[in-house]
Amino acid sequence: MVSVDRVLLASPRGFCAGVEMAIKALAWMVRSFDPPVYCYHEIVHNQLVVDRFRQLGVVFVDDVSQVPEGRPLMLSAHGSAPEVVREARQRGGYVVDAVCPLVTKVHHEVRVRSQKGYRIVYVGHEGHEEAVGTMAVAPDAISLVEDHVQVAELPDFIEPVAMLAQTTLSHRDWEGVLEATKERFPDVWMPGRSDLCFATTNRQSALASIARRCDAVIVIGSANSSNTMALVKLAKESGSQHVFRINSASELPDDLSGTVGVTAGASAPEELVDAVIEHLSPSNGVEEVRITDEDEYFPPPREIRELLSVLELAVHATLAVPSDARVGPLDREVAASDVLASLSN
Repeated sequence: MVSVDRVLLASPRGFCAGVEMAIKALAWMVRSFDPPVYCYHEIVHNQLVVDRFRQLGVVFVDDVSQVPEGRPLMLSAHGSAPEVVREARQRGGYVVDAVCPLVTKVHHEVRVRSQKGYRIVYVGHEGHEEAVGTMAVAPDAISLVEDHVQVAELPDFIEPVAMLAQTTLSHRDWEGVLEATKERFPDVWMPGRSDLCFATTNRQSALASIARRCDAVIVIGSANSSNTMALVKLAKESGSQHVFRINSASELPDDLSGTVGVTAGASAPEELVDAVIEHLSPSNGVEEVRITDEDEYFPPPREIRELLSVLELAVHATLAVPSDARVGPLDREVAASDVLASLSN
């Protein structure tokens, strides 16, 4: 029987700016086109999000050749290989590239460094969609490593070495490989600004600030979410003896007690957090532990901005709204969690 005294709620948690952007963009596509709307790979790594869009007629595919010619298609937030983007546009449908701007930055760095003759050591998880898309930018000039052992196994490159990373890595994973790479290649080039996602870092720092105060830690998110699994690993390394990754409140163990920490990966909607807290029903309430405020905002992809502009002009013209009284889209003020919840109504 659950007998929780208090919940320590980590903040920031849940949706990052890139996920916010991608979910709202796909929601606009669902509302603007007759089904089916297609999406290359899962829009984000969360089963609730994917299932909700699937119920609205979104078809998730692993190959753009599965998309009928002329049908609308979204490319996921994790980033796609250049040849995938080209093929998608050649199929003649309305294509929206919802890649996170932070991933775009890494793609740009790979392209520039490879053109300058560098061998790129890329720190990432083999098979993860972000890593696959990034490595496809310069496949002949990039080597994937996941840990310091694989760094030691790299050949002695003749060309200069650059080091880049999957954005959703944990700092602990990154630092170990960083030290090994610097030792192996002392002149390694790195970008002036870290490739690691600020939101991933913030969620890890927030969890670290509460983990040792907790009898158990709940991490909400999917098993194929890299940043979610990094939170699980961090909680265990911080000394928490009872760490549970769950997809929803229905998966909570029934013997929790004492103080329970709760956080959510960057793809997990706030409604899952609310449901978990309601299930835990702490007798002494919830203490939200906030380490920083996130105000980062990524505007909709260019294709969605163009679509919204056309819709805005049409509505204003139909209603004869004077030019000085027209109001632009309020995308920034609308939370993706609210958009996602509205899609279930």
